[in-house]
Amino acid sequence: MRCKTTPFDTLNKYSGEFSGAFADLGTFLPLVLGLIALNHFSPQGIFTGFGLFALFTASYYRRPIPVQPMKVIAALVIAQGLTPGMLQASGIMMGVILLLLAYSGAISWMAKQLSPAVSIGIQLAIGIQLIWMGGQMITDSWFIGLFAFLALLLSRYLPLPFLAMPLVLALGMIWQFTSDIAPSFAISAQNQWQLSWPTFNEWSSAAVLLVLPQLALTLTNAVIATSAMAKDKFPEDNSQFNDRFSPKRLATSSGWANLLLAPIGATAMCHGAGGLAVQHHFGARTWLAPVIFGASCLLIAAFWGEAIARLLSLIPLAVLGSLLAIAGTQLAWSKRFIDGKPFCIVVILSTAAICLLVNTAAGLAVGVILEMGRRQWRIIADLTR
Repeated sequence: MRCKTTPFDTLNKYSGEFSGAFADLGTFLPLVLGLIALNHFSPQGIFTGFGLFALFTASYYRRPIPVQPMKVIAALVIAQGLTPGMLQASGIMMGVILLLLAYSGAISWMAKQLSPAVSIGIQLAIGIQLIWMGGQMITDSWFIGLFAFLALLLSRYLPLPFLAMPLVLALGMIWQFTSDIAPSFAISAQNQWQLSWPTFNEWSSAAVLLVLPQLALTLTNAVIATSAMAKDKFPEDNSQFNDRFSPKRLATSSGWANLLLAPIGATAMCHGAGGLAVQHHFGARTWLAPVIFGASCLLIAAFWGEAIARLLSLIPLAVLGSLLAIAGTQLAWSKRFIDGKPFCIVVILSTAAICLLVNTAAGLAVGVILEMGRRQWRIIADLTR
């Protein structure tokens, strides 16, 4: 006998989709607003790109697969004051590389070489980095940041847990509006949407400065780790004949999005395991969450002006940091820490440590080598029996 659905259940469901739609703002807004406020890039081009990519993702996956800026590229462009042409060139090149890896089958082969332990180690490292970055942002205003973090962390124990995120955002904006503290972002409404094409020097510089550092993180976190997490969150969507969240599909969707949208001013974009973790945590379960996010981005692009710029400026940096720290917490934790075998824990911790101390590519290499050594040891042990 089926239980009757109550209005309370319906409210929980749709509030979860709404909360999940904006749960990844801790990653999204600091980078996007940095490109707009500090580098004076076109907000129309950037928000249009995210809007179209999110709507496509909703129809393609039918689940809350996240849409994020490529973190390394965006951070380097902001920190070094690089040109819009270099950002555009990096997005196009990443799109081409991802499509080549997807259609050649190389990305599927790479995914098979990674054991769950290696993937979890990479997720642990990225989660720790997100927690650290979020903590740095929280220091902008300790009181509001810690309040937001604790409210979001404990929200699962509340009667309507999925309302916590929009309420925290609203309270943070009210606090910013009524306080004497200057907004963290000074966003101008005057940036214009300008279409151009990268110069030869911008292509070559972007390849070295942006694409190479980003590639390892994209392949591991945005493709392989996201695939593993999506299969874990939505096991009913996968079967022998329908691998909806395969690494090939994730690389394909990201590849085409960057190749087609970077020329109109979009920043380099991808999916991400951290975004999926936090969206799922706040209640996103269906295509509705990315539709809400995508439609909101398109509305911002269409009606960009002084009012929207001021409204976005009201979101406290500390609140964004709390969202980022929550995303990191969700990404870093795995049940393998409890039920994993000793060697599995060694691989996880070793991979994460090298990712943090060197870089993601080195951590990936160490994890794969350890797993290869374990397999060879098993083969030798079986032969000597």
